[in-house]
Amino acid sequence: MKKSTRGALGLSAALVLAVGMAACGGGGDSGGGSSSGAAAGKIAFLMPDRASTRYEQQDSPLFKAKVEELCPDCEVLYQNADGDANKQQQQANAMITQGVKVLVLDAVDSTAAASLVSTAKGQGIKVVTYDRPVPDTPADFYVSFDNKKIGSLIAEDLVKHLDSTGDTTGGLLMVNGSPTDRAAQLIKEGATEAVKASQHPVLASYDTPEWQPAKAQDWVAGQITQYGDKITGIVAANDGTAGGSIAALKAAGVTPIPPVTGNDAEIAAIQRIIGESQYNTISKPIKIVAEKAAEVSVQLLNNQTPTPDATLFDTPSALFVPTVVTRENVKEVIFDGGIYKPSEVCTGEYAKGCDELGIK
Repeated sequence: MKKSTRGALGLSAALVLAVGMAACGGGGDSGGGSSSGAAAGKIAFLMPDRASTRYEQQDSPLFKAKVEELCPDCEVLYQNADGDANKQQQQANAMITQGVKVLVLDAVDSTAAASLVSTAKGQGIKVVTYDRPVPDTPADFYVSFDNKKIGSLIAEDLVKHLDSTGDTTGGLLMVNGSPTDRAAQLIKEGATEAVKASQHPVLASYDTPEWQPAKAQDWVAGQITQYGDKITGIVAANDGTAGGSIAALKAAGVTPIPPVTGNDAEIAAIQRIIGESQYNTISKPIKIVAEKAAEVSVQLLNNQTPTPDATLFDTPSALFVPTVVTRENVKEVIFDGGIYKPSEVCTGEYAKGCDELGIK
């Protein structure tokens, strides 16, 4: 699904934390202003699925809270498509009928969503693509973490770990994300490049339909039957597919469990890292992208022009650099960094691991 029109990422050296605006001024420039001057309006926030818990638990409430802060008279209309591209199209059409001025879209199907973006823009609605890009039709703005970098980071970290053990006798499984998700394909590209540069061959690769952990589990179970102890690591594209992969390994009685990557820093993944069944994940604080998308949305509502730090698929973009989390830095990044509280993670069987790591 890689498209040749991709622009240069042009990432800055650190997190691009701002477009430097309060986003609610009354003029047409890209500067700030007080929220009291904000134009009231409806903003649609359309998320793709519930296979990943982040959309309901983090993205939606964080986005709504930031819009409320910047524009108290604005209304956020939220819908989740439950992994159904047709349902998402219907939801978008309903939002257009309800008179939204800005549509924030995390697409179920990045290709099918091109017509959705075109329709909205044809109605004069500003479109912000979020998390997953829509390559075929440029939006007004795109907000995400750098997905290709995510793939590179998790795979490079896994390879480095394997190299440190001296185990080069087997190979890796690649458990990728949804084939209809362009962000998943960017993660796959980054991970594949990192693995190809290593001395660890790929035994098999799989694009997980709709990111479903159960489908990842079924596929990995089949690979265990075929390859057995030749599997020295699994590059899983997110924490859901990581969880499915680990479930398959445990069900097959594989010990020790080979290192498995992840992405999203879900609570279950942090628990698995503490419990030493998952090797790494990616911390990409959703607050950063959710609040950025809210700022951009309010700016567009006020006919302001957000300032990008990159261009991706001909769309001005804000791309953020994530952090790899392993057992070695989980306390610092996740708990000292205020992402989760020990009481949310250090429960039941994971209390012992938390104690060992000084997480209190």
